[in-house]
Formats: sequence, structure tokens, C-alpha cells
Amino acid sequence: MAGIHPTALVDPQAQLDSSVSVGPYTVIGPHVKVAAGTTIGAHCVIEGHTTIGRDNRIFQFNSLGAIPQDKKYAGEPGELVIGDRNTIREFCTFNIGTPGGGGVTRLGNDNWMMAYVHLAHDCDIGNNTTFANNSQLAGHVAVGDWVILGGFTVVHQFVRIGAHSMTAMCSLLFADLPPFVMCQGQPAEARSMNFEGLRRRGFSPERITAVKAMHKALYREDLPLDTARAQIAGLSEKYPESAPDVQMMLSFLQQTAPQRGIVR
Repeated sequence: MAGIHPTALVDPQAQLDSSVSVGPYTVIGPHVKVAAGTTIGAHCVIEGHTTIGRDNRIFQFNSLGAIPQDKKYAGEPGELVIGDRNTIREFCTFNIGTPGGGGVTRLGNDNWMMAYVHLAHDCDIGNNTTFANNSQLAGHVAVGDWVILGGFTVVHQFVRIGAHSMTAMCSLLFADLPPFVMCQGQPAEARSMNFEGLRRRGFSPERITAVKAMHKALYREDLPLDTARAQIAGLSEKYPESAPDVQMMLSFLQQTAPQRGIVR
């Protein structure tokens, strides 16, 4: 494998495609699998049962697949699964999963992880997300597609972050962040919806109008959550094109634990 630097330590049992490149002083363990086109920079440690897909760019000084920072962890099997075409910048730490969370920490496709991002055990990250520098996720956090986390965002364990939502820099999330919502603060509070992001992703005027109506029901009319949900459910008939967006919001709100609630 001409792409492996002579100072890298790659276990003979590791499964690396012949097109994978590995930088100086990187260490890769026996249970690691890396698919075609992925590049791994210098001074990385990739260990555990870690599977990495195609065409990822992993920069120097990353720790991927280490055991969880969980005192309950007692050596049980766990995995880290990374999809395709992700960019992982310097000093990121992604841990394997635990039995209590399904055993897998997962990063989807086409994500942009900036420096010092931490994905704790059992996190589940979707596709096309952007995590700015020092975004920190505790265990069991679920993040939907197209989410943007501002720098130094900190997310409490078991929190869910809905698709197309966005946090401002230094946001602190203790509650679920519904789809489309922009938040800011410590603790985070809802500020608006991510209208500009939706326009850039090709949302039609009708769909954006429906998102505005969802925002009004959740945040502008001082309604109890059950009442707001009922009002949102009626938007599918008024704005048929938005039916999948409405269903996504209703499904998210339905799954929110009462003791946690949503960012409001």
C-alpha cells in the first residue's frame, strides 16, 4: 500500500482499501475498516471496531473509536460507524457506542466536522450537517440532517436536534430542538426559524410559509404544546406541498420526553 507512510503503524488485520492514504505516525488498530478514497492525516489514532466509508478526509491529530467516557462501561463490544464524504478536521474525538445505547456511534454522509468536535458514545448524526469548532455532544444525542451547530455549542445527553435546525455560538442545549428552529443562549431559547437555510436548500415559498406557521404555533401564540401540535397538524391541508415537513415536526414533538421538553 504505497499510500501508507513508513512511520504509520497499521495493524496487519486492519482492512484498508488499496487507495487509502495514511499519514506519518498514525496508529490504526486491528478491527478498523476503511473504504476507498479516504485520506487519513498524521498523528491520528483509529482504534476499536471502527468502520469508515468512502472518500472521507480525516485531518491530523484525531482520535476515532476510543472507548466511551462512561464510568458504567466495562469493556462490552461497541462500534463507531462513519459514512462517506465526511470532512473531519483536527483534534476531533469520536467514541464507540455502549450496550445501553444500541452499541453504535454513527456519523452519516457529507458532514463537515470542524476542529475539536466531540461525539460521545451512542450519538447518531445524520447527513449534510456542519459542526463548528468545539461543538460538544454528550452521550445518546441524535442529530437530524442539515443541522448547523455554532462554535462551542454544548448538548446535554439524550437531547434530540431536529433536521434543518441551527444553534448560535456558545449555545447550551438541555431540551430537544425541533426541526427548522434557530436557537441561542445558555440555556438555549428559540429565536426564529432557519428560513435562509431552507431557501438555499430549495424549499418552495409554500413550504417556507408552512414553516412560518409552525413557528407561530410553537412560539408566538403562547399555546400549550398539545394545542400547538393540533394546530400544526392542520397545516397539511392548507399547504399540501408541506405535508412531509409537517409530519416531520409532529413526529419529532411526539417523541419528545415530557421531562425534557423542547427549546422554547
